[in-house]
Amino acid sequence: MLKELKNPLRLSFIGGGVNSSIGRIHFMASQLDKNFSVESGFFSRDKKKNFESQKQYNININRIYNNIDKLLVNEKKKIDLFVVLTPTPNHYEILKKLILNDVNIIIEKPILSNFNEVKKLKKYLKGYNKKIYVVNNYIGYPAIREIQQLIKSNKFGKLLNFKLQMAQESFLRVQKKDQKVKIWRKHDHKIPNLFLDLGIHLFNLSYFLINNTPASVLCDVQKIKNLVTDSKILVNYKTETKGLLWISKSSLGCRNDLKIELYFEKCSIIWNHEEYESIFINYPDGVKKKIDRSVQSKLFNKNRYNRYRMGHPSGFIEAFSNMYEDIAKDFIKKKNQYVFDHNHAFKGIKFFELCTKSFKEKKWLKNMKI
Repeated sequence: MLKELKNPLRLSFIGGGVNSSIGRIHFMASQLDKNFSVESGFFSRDKKKNFESQKQYNININRIYNNIDKLLVNEKKKIDLFVVLTPTPNHYEILKKLILNDVNIIIEKPILSNFNEVKKLKKYLKGYNKKIYVVNNYIGYPAIREIQQLIKSNKFGKLLNFKLQMAQESFLRVQKKDQKVKIWRKHDHKIPNLFLDLGIHLFNLSYFLINNTPASVLCDVQKIKNLVTDSKILVNYKTETKGLLWISKSSLGCRNDLKIELYFEKCSIIWNHEEYESIFINYPDGVKKKIDRSVQSKLFNKNRYNRYRMGHPSGFIEAFSNMYEDIAKDFIKKKNQYVFDHNHAFKGIKFFELCTKSFKEKKWLKNMKI
């Protein structure tokens, strides 16, 4: 536990029951470093699943609710942060209620389904002075943070171009009954679900590493049964850096193929999710360098990223837990560069609405400020 905390911060879950994979991950991650305690929740509309979650998460049975209104009436003064882990189409109404009740919020990405919801929600944000944290879990990987520090060192010259990809196979892979794609993910609305589900990760990673948003975009997509399943997005920056974002759910053989390739004047930096503890740097003379937790580095060697010694992998749950610790630090008034609020999340929604317009109109579009 952080030394600044006398007691763990108290959480209440909305959604995220044991039938939800993301719910179990948030629960485990929040408990790993003992900075948080899940005290109550409305985990599922399904009564059986709601109480099954209560048992498995070891929550007091008197603090389990069957709707949000009852949860807020009884828990508002007992809870530090409410955690929203429902499907994206439900986010707007839930956020509106939480904001009107003036409570602190942690919410799974994407924050909302489209920019029209952003504009409507902004009306309720006037006078709201609490915290909204939008979880961007891949930024929790120490390697990603190490890469950011390497970029900030300005030793590699100008960033010429980059490629970020997140390729999966879930829309084509034969799935077991309990692993099938959720129904709500199979229907595109104003912004395709592919953008909201996977694309938002790449938007956040590109912003985190490059510290800027694209000046213009050109987007193309592929569809299967009228559902966007693959997209390539070209992005240009005012610095003349150019990039490619590739997102896919129709690439057989790709389980969760997240890769970062950054090409500078003096080197390239490569990272991929399957070797998440290693960063590879390639120099003009052919020398290749590998950075991991075993070598002297800017961040890899910090105690918080080394819960156990090198050679024992520290992965996905730990990355989520790093994000939760960052939220705890920020919440107790220690400003933290690794947490992102609703204003940043709104930029991501605007960006992918622009991408949607680009592929429909088949042309480059300028990224308008919000």
